[in-house]
Amino acid sequence: QLQLVESGGGLVQPGGSLRLSCAASGFTLAYYAVGWFRQAPGKEREGVSCTNKDGVNTYYSNSVKGRFTISRNNAKNTVYLQMDNLKPEDTAVYYCAADLSKYCSGYEPMVLERYWGQGTQVTVSS
Repeated sequence: QLQLVESGGGLVQPGGSLRLSCAASGFTLAYYAVGWFRQAPGKEREGVSCTNKDGVNTYYSNSVKGRFTISRNNAKNTVYLQMDNLKPEDTAVYYCAADLSKYCSGYEPMVLERYWGQGTQVTVSS
C-alpha cells in the first residue's frame, strides 16, 4: 500500500525550529515531486514548498522563503522540511504530498497522480 507518514511536529516558541519528516513506503519516492502544504485554523490549505524528483530545484511560498528549507534523501525514501525562526502564523497542520508529475509548478507539485500524508501538527506559541 502506498503511504506517506509525516512526523516531527510539536509545540515550539516563536523563533524556534522544527524539522518535519515525510517517510514514504510502498513506492519509490525518487520518481515523485514532493511538496509541503499546511492548513491553519480557519484557513484553506496552502502550499509552502516543493522540490522536484531529484531535489535539484526547490521552491517556497513568500511567507516561508528564507526560513524554511525543503530537502530529500531518496535513498531513505524521505523528504524533510526544516523550519527555522518559526512564527505564530506558522501554526498549522503540515502535510506532505508526493506527485508522479515529478516537477513543481510554482511552489506546489504539478498534479498527475498525488498521494497525501495524514499531517502533523505544528504549534508556535509562547
